[in-house]
Amino acid sequence: MRYFGFIFLILVLACKPESKPSLVKNKNIGNALGTTYAVTFIDKEQKDFQREIDSIFSVFNKSLSTYLPDSDISKINNGDTTVVVDQMFRDVYFQSQVINYDTNGYFDPTVGVLVDAWGFGPEEQLKTPSKAQIDSLMQYVGWMKVGLKRNFQIEKANPKIRFDFNAIAKGYAIDRIARMLDGKKIENYLVEVGGEVVARGTNLISNKPWTVGIDDPNNLENRGSAAIIHLKNKAMASSGNYRKFRVDASTGEKFVHTINPKTGYARNSNVLSATVIADYCIAADGYATGFMAMELKDTKKLLELKSEELDAFIIYTDDDGNIQNFMTPGFKTMLVE
Repeated sequence: MRYFGFIFLILVLACKPESKPSLVKNKNIGNALGTTYAVTFIDKEQKDFQREIDSIFSVFNKSLSTYLPDSDISKINNGDTTVVVDQMFRDVYFQSQVINYDTNGYFDPTVGVLVDAWGFGPEEQLKTPSKAQIDSLMQYVGWMKVGLKRNFQIEKANPKIRFDFNAIAKGYAIDRIARMLDGKKIENYLVEVGGEVVARGTNLISNKPWTVGIDDPNNLENRGSAAIIHLKNKAMASSGNYRKFRVDASTGEKFVHTINPKTGYARNSNVLSATVIADYCIAADGYATGFMAMELKDTKKLLELKSEELDAFIIYTDDDGNIQNFMTPGFKTMLVE
């Protein structure tokens, strides 16, 4: 009988269900690229990827920061023709080329001289550029005036042409952090830098999808959201004229940071903000900027053509000055009820 009891005990222990492994919500936060960032990821144990994140931002700045005088892009902008650009620069360059073509030139990173002139870059700005000054600067603007040679050196039709990848590079930096997490076998994470996001998997701690909000340009003081969405295995970036602008001290005139590369002027548009969903944040970032410069009707046409790749949420004012929203069908499916 004692043997039976022993066997029974073994059977009971063998049938005991295994406890689920505990999950840990890890988070790395800090400041980079002139803004804040938060990298949140779920894993079975406590982990810290701060060293890897810092390394990505360091390499990124060395390649693409227009605010560092010894970065590759600054050297190129200042006329150095010997710089051999790295993989980061190449990735951003080629994605910019695609978006420039898709947006019919409204997204154009050769607007560097104009960005500086209007007071949104690292160089000393003109007071308020005159028509003659803008016309003169336009000779240094145009994607067709630059090229990337086989030896990965940049060629420019004029040495005064200045690159400014700030409208797309932040999204690329987020993608690089996401790629690092993928390499670490992290399957559930949310990377956010200055409001732009890449989400993979779900928030296993709360058993809910990753949830992100989109700023309401009419309720910025209270940090109101114009829309809240569930984001899974996608990237999101927003561009808007409601935060970054400057006011001429003498005239009080407001100039927004979206530069129209076809006219050279800071564009006043009825589009208040453009949010784009894509597979990669570099694409979402670039298209969102392009949509701020484009006419809304042209943006809608492009979104229809690229419906398999892009979704968007655009806030604009109609002819009567009323606030309106436009959403692609795919974006509507992401809305939180």
